[in-house]
Parts: sequence; structure tokens; C-alpha cells
Amino acid sequence: MKITILTIFPEMFNDFLNTSIIKKARLKNLVDIKIVDFRSFSNLPTKRVDDYPYGGGPGMVLMCQPVLDALKSVKTDNSYVVITSPIGVRFDQQMAYRLLEKEELIIICGHYEGFDARIYEYADQHISIGDYILTGGELPAMVITDAITRLVKDTISEEATVEESFEDGLLEYPQYTRPETYEGLQVPKVLLSGHHDNIRVYRLKESLRTTYLNRRDLLEEREFTEEEKKLLEEVIEEEKKQ
Repeated sequence: MKITILTIFPEMFNDFLNTSIIKKARLKNLVDIKIVDFRSFSNLPTKRVDDYPYGGGPGMVLMCQPVLDALKSVKTDNSYVVITSPIGVRFDQQMAYRLLEKEELIIICGHYEGFDARIYEYADQHISIGDYILTGGELPAMVITDAITRLVKDTISEEATVEESFEDGLLEYPQYTRPETYEGLQVPKVLLSGHHDNIRVYRLKESLRTTYLNRRDLLEEREFTEEEKKLLEEVIEEEKKQ
């Protein structure tokens, strides 16, 4: 998969591209991530990329020329163009899978007070990573890129992704490692039992508990199995007694 990120702060991506899973995926040629500085496409002597908004108002707006010239330099017939923007659809795991299906993804990072609205005509989708304000679109671009890259085949083991939060619509169950006891806190005995089905049921129940306590909205439209219904009822009763 190819991901191209258009930004005026390419230096922000140096560590991101050369750390952990992203680095491994790039070295294995599983994903090709390219950073393009659209400031270099400005036709102004000062390489300026923003200007005052028509109609007045605070802040500066990114101009069409440098952004669109940079876009045209990398866009192909197979490109899917995304703008990071607070007006966009909320990014989630399902969207990560949909974007994974694209052969070439281009992410345009916003900055200042946003884009000249005519740039929107060249985008296929607007994406927001949450209802809060950031200085620019670089962090959202990293979030989107990371979420997609780890889904690319052979980047990490399939087993590792299947049991993570949001993969099956639930938050992940609690995990433990050595030592068995730490400052009086004990690893649940069921995890030490070696009984695989009991461990599976325990993990499913705790996944339901974690979701019920932290993201109850994820349960509202879920189609529960009979086993899940029973376990969730137990969780609710147990939590009422707390």
C-alpha cells in the first residue's frame, strides 16, 4: 500500500516513520509512506502558503495553489484523497479497514484556520479523529497511517490484531504478565489454570465488563450471542453490588 502525506511540517514525521511497527513495515516494503512538503510548491518568492480570508476574520487560510500543485504532483487514477478536518467523518476501526482497501491514499494535513474551500473539490473524503482542536493535521495523519499500517498483511501477526479493542466491537479484556503477585495484587487464578475454555469465557466476560463500564455506547447496537447476553447480565448484577 502507498500512503502520501502532504504537509508544511515534514520534520514532524521523522521519528514517526523510523520507530516501531511503522519502521518495520517500511523496511519490509509492506507499505510505502512518502512525505511531501507542499510549501515547496508555492509560487511566491517567500514560499508563503497562506493568506488572509476574504470577508475578514481571524487567522490565515491555506491557499489553493501550493496545496493543489503538490496534490497534482503525486495523484494518480488510483489515488484516494483525504483531508484531515474537524468537519470530517469520525475515524474508527471500520474506516481503517475501508481505507486499507485503497491502493494509494493521499492525506492532506490542514493548518492555520483551514483550507480555501475550493481545495475540498479535489478530496474524496474528510476525516476527523475526534471532537477537539489541534494545531494542525499532522497528528491525525499519523493516527490514520498507524491504524492502517498495522492492518497491512504481515505487518504484525493476525492473532495480535483479532483480539484487540474495537476489532469485535468490544474493548479488550485486561492482560497480565509475571510476576504472579505484585505488591499484594494477584493475577486472576483462572488465567493460571490452563483451562482454555474457562479462560476464553473469563476474557469475554471481562471484555464485556470493560466495555460496559467505559464505552456503553458500543453495546447499544450490538447483536449479542446467547453466551454474551448471559455474561453481560452477570456483569451488570456484579457492578450493581460494587
